[in-house]
Amino acid sequence: MAEKRTPLWELHVALGASPGEFAGWTVPMSYTSTIEEHMAVRTSAGIFDISHMGRLLVRGEHATDLLEIIYTKRMSKTKVGFMSGPTLALNEYARVKDDEMAYRLSEDEWLIVPNAAAAELMERHMREVARLHGLSVEIRDVRGDYALLALQGPRAAEVMSELGAPELAELKPLEFRTGVRVAGVEAYIVSRSGWTGEDGFEIVAKPKAAEEIFRRAVEKGAKPAGIAARDTLRIEMGFVLGGHEYGEDPTRWPCAVSLRYGMGAIDWSKTGFIGEKALRSCRREGVRWVRVGLVMKKKHARLVPRQGYKIYVEDVEVGWVTSGTYSPVLGRGIAQAYIDTRYAVIEETVEIDVRGRRGEAKISDFPLIPGKR
Repeated sequence: MAEKRTPLWELHVALGASPGEFAGWTVPMSYTSTIEEHMAVRTSAGIFDISHMGRLLVRGEHATDLLEIIYTKRMSKTKVGFMSGPTLALNEYARVKDDEMAYRLSEDEWLIVPNAAAAELMERHMREVARLHGLSVEIRDVRGDYALLALQGPRAAEVMSELGAPELAELKPLEFRTGVRVAGVEAYIVSRSGWTGEDGFEIVAKPKAAEEIFRRAVEKGAKPAGIAARDTLRIEMGFVLGGHEYGEDPTRWPCAVSLRYGMGAIDWSKTGFIGEKALRSCRREGVRWVRVGLVMKKKHARLVPRQGYKIYVEDVEVGWVTSGTYSPVLGRGIAQAYIDTRYAVIEETVEIDVRGRRGEAKISDFPLIPGKR
């Protein structure tokens, strides 16, 4: 197992978690089955320990100025008490370093949540950008100080009320409160947010408090859910993951425009951010590759596309799979993929080479499951 573990690890062991490694961390992959945990989040409530993700506290008189240089979204528009994101941190080639969420704690203080694999990279990047621009900013990694939980699903607000915090059900999407009590303990931050496509909350708290919240949420009916279910949930929604849908190497990854990120991740009225010149050039010239969804046809429903599988139109190779899984909601294999724009027609049929067997799939837009947005 990896050297780094969530501070709630002993609780996960007691709950029967199967361990696995993700981004250098030992994490709970599942507790019962990925499908059970996935469907609990879609139909009821599930709770995740996502403490492996980064937590960078950025503060000082130039904190917002720094974030404006780094991110593609106009961060200064974010009100105190709300999150900004998702937004992209680009390199000079308009390839994506990371996609992140940011809590605006005050006018000059932010909590940034990088993905696990990018946490150290983003801390170094922020420090270097601040140095180059002469910005007065304090950057501190607080991952060791706080755990991070995600309570997700249509019953999430009900569970939160049963944990003694009914007022949090009044939060707007991406709004948060600090210093609130949940399950009789204090949480540093509770936000109306998540990365599953469902209603829910993300909770930042000291490890002991987080353990109590997790335990009590399970008692109230939230199913413990592992990283494997988190992955299948995000693929159904068309949410991206570094190393699958994006990366920094311009010889391997298309530019950020190809990502079709949506959700206002790029503010085209904004200027002066890293990668802007290359990003605008990419936009003007057009892109060859575009990210789309794939849903296996009924006759090939049991074939599961995986990263790197090639995509064909007749005998022409037209793209590749970036992430794939079996969708418990649709009852068939699904994927995210990059396809040559000449062939990326929604509802068109393509073939995926699944271990030497061709399976038909329909090109689809995101999300891949009905009733979501």
